[in-house]
Amino acid sequence: MNGWVRVGTRGELLPGEFRVVWDGDTAIAVYNIDGDLYAIEDVCTHDGGELAGGPVEGFEVECVRHGARFDLRTGAVTCPPAYEPVTTFPVREADGLIWTRDDR
Repeated sequence: MNGWVRVGTRGELLPGEFRVVWDGDTAIAVYNIDGDLYAIEDVCTHDGGELAGGPVEGFEVECVRHGARFDLRTGAVTCPPAYEPVTTFPVREADGLIWTRDDR
């Protein structure tokens, strides 16, 4: 798939798991939440820390550094100290593989 980055297969990204892939210089965290896939830029807009590996509750991921929370579906801030949303990216499945890309 031209322009898309391979994430893996469904068997490699089970519900409750995440995986970080790179599209050029952009780290993209792809999450499997109850079988639905969501991709966000792996950078907290508060201070630039990584979001992947932070606690996930429902559709929210929490930055481990200062507690900012973001909605994985929309990128919206759900709890300060962040005020700017994180970038979300498309996720596509084709031929048993999961793909994402930085489409900015």
